[in-house]
Amino acid sequence: MRPGRLWRRLCALVVTVAAAVLAVAYAWLDPATFPLFPKCIFKSLTGLSCPGCGLQRALHAALHGRLAEAWRYNAMLPVLAAVLVAYATSGLWQRRWPRLWAALNSAWAAMAVLAMIVLWWVLRNLLGI
Repeated sequence: MRPGRLWRRLCALVVTVAAAVLAVAYAWLDPATFPLFPKCIFKSLTGLSCPGCGLQRALHAALHGRLAEAWRYNAMLPVLAAVLVAYATSGLWQRRWPRLWAALNSAWAAMAVLAMIVLWWVLRNLLGI
């Protein structure tokens, strides 16, 4: 096996193990009550919600199958999950789907993700979501 391929597989294994450990931690520990999880500095300083406010609690609820509760905490969780899956898939299958990889790694895709996050930030504070 070539060194580059071995390195990529090792990195993929490390990322997979880290994601599994984080998923178990979020499933077992409640971010609302466990002091290890950080609180939002932006919300504590301004009283406004940032785009990520509630994501820890939403992930905890989603891992327990409480999808409606996860949606109430932060409706961006399913959107972010879909974006992450798309980026991970395009990275793993870059040779098979080079146009998908190029599209997701383009400037317009980065701007679209940024616009989506800013729009969510504004809407959640205006509408009180």
